[in-house]
This record gives sequence, C-alpha cells and structure tokens, in this order.
Amino acid sequence: MNDSTARDTERGQPTENQGHVLTLPLEDLQVDREPHRYERWMIAKLLRMAGSPPVRFRLWNGETVEPAEGQAEFTLQLTDPKALLSLASNPNLAFGDLYSAGRLQLLDGDLSDLTETLYRHIHRAMQNWPRWLETLWRNHAPRSTGIDEARENIHHHYDLGNEFYRLWLDQAEMQYTCAYYETADATLEQAQLAKLEHVCRKLRLKPGMTVVEAGCGWGGLARYMARHYGVTVHAYNISREQIRYAREEAKRQQLDHLVDYVEDDYRNISGEYDAFVSIGMLEHVGKENYQALSDLIKRSLKPDGLALLHSIGRNRPMLMNAWIEKRIFPGAYPPSIGEFMGICEANDFSVMDVENLRLHYAQTLTHWKERFDQNEDRVAEMYDEHFARAWRMYLSGSIGAFRVGSLQLFQVVFSHGENNNIPRSRQDLYTSPATPEDV
Repeated sequence: MNDSTARDTERGQPTENQGHVLTLPLEDLQVDREPHRYERWMIAKLLRMAGSPPVRFRLWNGETVEPAEGQAEFTLQLTDPKALLSLASNPNLAFGDLYSAGRLQLLDGDLSDLTETLYRHIHRAMQNWPRWLETLWRNHAPRSTGIDEARENIHHHYDLGNEFYRLWLDQAEMQYTCAYYETADATLEQAQLAKLEHVCRKLRLKPGMTVVEAGCGWGGLARYMARHYGVTVHAYNISREQIRYAREEAKRQQLDHLVDYVEDDYRNISGEYDAFVSIGMLEHVGKENYQALSDLIKRSLKPDGLALLHSIGRNRPMLMNAWIEKRIFPGAYPPSIGEFMGICEANDFSVMDVENLRLHYAQTLTHWKERFDQNEDRVAEMYDEHFARAWRMYLSGSIGAFRVGSLQLFQVVFSHGENNNIPRSRQDLYTSPATPEDV
C-alpha cells in the first residue's frame, strides 16, 4: 500500500481496489444512435442464455427488448453500446461494474428480487451451456491469502472506516456476520445477540475457561463471552480499524482484564485453550491453507476442548462471483460442505454438530440493506455515488444468493477424536431462549 492509499483510507475514501473503478461521467457515455441489429440480437441471446428471466431491457435510445416468455417483472436500462458489449463478454464481472457506474440501471422492480430471479433462472440454464460459454463467463480463481496478501485483503474490505459500518450494522455489538433469528419478528440487535449466545452454548463455556478466537471483527463475541460466561479470551485480527474499536470498547465496558485483542494473523496463535472459535473468517483463509488451519486448531485445543467454525459455504465447490471477489472481498472462497469437513478429517476431529443458517443470513442481509438504504445518502457523502451503488449491489446480490441456496451458512462444532467428555445431546442449547427481550 502506497502513502496516498494510506491517506485515502485514513480519510475514509475508497481506493480503486475497494470497489471504486474510475469511469467517465454518464453524460459522456450517452448516445442517440439507433441500436444495430446485432445489438438487439445480442440482448435476446443473453436473455435466453440466462434462462429467459422476466426481464425487459431498455436501450440507450428508449427502445425495449422484451422477454421471450411471459411478462416482464423488471426493467434494466443500458446507457450506451459499450455497456452491452461488456455485459455480453463477462456478465459475472460486468453486471456489478456497470450497475456501480450507473451504466446499467434498474427502472422497475427491487434489486434483491431481481438478483434472486436471475440466480434461479441462470442456475437452471447453466446445465445446457456449451463448454466455450462456461470458459468465457467463468469466475476467476481468488487472490492469494498468504500472510502478506491476507493483510491487504482484509484492509481492502474491513478498514473502510468504522463509521461506515456503524451506519447499517447492529448497534449492540457491530456484528458483520450472520445473525440467529429464533423468531421471525426479532430485531437485528436481538438476532445478533442471540447468535452470540447460541455460539457460547454450543461451546459449553464455563467461568474460568480460556478461549482463542481467530478473526474477531469488532470484538463483540469476545466481549460477550467474557461478560456473560466469565471466560478469558485471546482474540486475533489483522484489521487495524476493528482492533482499535474492539480495544476501546473492552476498556469502556471494563472487560479489558478478560479480553486481549491481538493485532496479528491467526496463523501466529500460540498456547492451548478450552475452546477455539472463528466466526466469518474461514471464507478468507483460502482452501490451500485448510491443512495449516486444521493443524493450528489441533495444537491449540486442549484434549477436552471444543472448536466451532462459522462460515459462508456452498453445497458443492464453486468459485466466488468474479465481481464480489475483485471489487468487494478479495481472496474470498466459501468452502463446500465437503471441503469444510476436510478440515476436520485432516486431523481426525470428531464432528459433533452441523447447522445450516442460510435463511438466517438472508434475513440478516435484508435488515442490513434496509439500514443501508436509509443511510445511502450519507454513504455517498462519505465516499461517492459509485461506491454507494456498489455496496447496494453487493448487499442485494448476497440476499438473492442466500435465498436461492447459491450460498449457505454453516456452523460446525468438533473436537479431538479421542475426546469422550462431550455433550450427549443438543437439549441444553434450547432450555431457554437465546434471544434477549430487553434490546
């Protein structure tokens, strides 16, 4: 990172790698010529290859291309011919870039509903795609997640500024991971605290225990464990912004004698602990590092200890969407459930519990996007319109992905294979509600 990038980050300004791509002003892209015949054909072909979703395209001259089947539920406008060429050459990358730049605009319908509809139709259509099209439109391999690269990847996303995330995350503990909705009418604050309680119960925490957390975000889980369960926590993170916030909060809440926030890579964890926990970090580890992570957990976990990994995942191996990996989450790779289990198999861990919270994440993202929409003008003031549109696209696309099952959310609890001091059932997890009433 050069000095100018560092100064931009300190001021809260996005850099090009942080989802901000330099583009010409929209007025310089406007054209008044009629679309060529091949351009109309290209849009019709795109719609067919996408499974004929109920989408209408409006072109730069006002002309429309209707869906081949049924009535249109959504209208997308292309502002210039080059936008169409970009979309046809690689829609996985271009859709998000064009939307962020204002060159692809949604005129009718909700963006989250549109992405859900597109995912459903495309997933069915992909089965009949020719091999050359799969190659042309494929997502690229994620960037490296080595120690040096991981720090840059995390800086890229999590060091955008705490004020930005505070606008739309929960006000209780600033949790940027899937919440746990015991009831459909739970608020975001209630559901995030319920998630923390759910995790603590799964780890069977007791006063005096020691816990290590790999990737602690803004430190909410560590503080919750210390405050409600009387455990000592060592929480690792390489995001400067998050660590600074976490330490200030621990001191303010008078929990700094129980919680130690370590600004370091998870690979440098040392010592033995009663519990190992990681919430929302596995997506950034990279599958080439799964063996090393498994080895780390094995040497960090006491003989009777429990480990819990909470991560976005897949039903089968698949690369992250090219636009999200390039513009939003560099290095991201959500593991399939089989790859997830490989972490446990590598060191003969016994898997005790697997829970899929996919629909909980769809609800979490819906609450985040509602708050983001309420504060979008402020986001645009802090950064710019391009940045605000990119994050609207990211949140909306993620909602669609979790609704259709393109993404999953796995919580996995495991222990050493020879450990017999394990719970015999899950009954104790549900003896009382995890959701607080007074939030």
